[in-house]
Amino acid sequence: MINKLAKASAALVIGASLLFTTTPAATAASSSCKVTLTKVSLVSNDHVGNEWYTEATAGGKSLEEGESVTVKAGSNGKIKLYAYVQEQDKIPEDGESSKTVSVSSISSSGSTVKLRVTVTENRGRYSGNEAVWEFTYVLKK
Repeated sequence: MINKLAKASAALVIGASLLFTTTPAATAASSSCKVTLTKVSLVSNDHVGNEWYTEATAGGKSLEEGESVTVKAGSNGKIKLYAYVQEQDKIPEDGESSKTVSVSSISSSGSTVKLRVTVTENRGRYSGNEAVWEFTYVLKK
């Protein structure tokens, strides 16, 4: 009888501690940060094109150059950054890049993350040539 009572008490103590203790996963799910797209620039262009469409997101929220959004981290404590570029002509070429950033890795003064997107010409005499874009994000807790 005492053995059963001891097991029941232990189960209650463990259950209560799990209920009232904040786990890292719970903390990460509620964390958020401010993401600013500070710069979108064409780094190099070897005859790929002159008309471009760019798109950037942070945590699924669209961003234009100079804009900021507040993003809540997922249950894993991470935020996904995404960059997309399309050269616009009759047969468009495109490229994309993404990176997942852990909120815990962001310094107290903020962190800068750069994504490079390469677009490769797919037809004509310049086939195989590349244009490279760089998207610069600043993340602050």
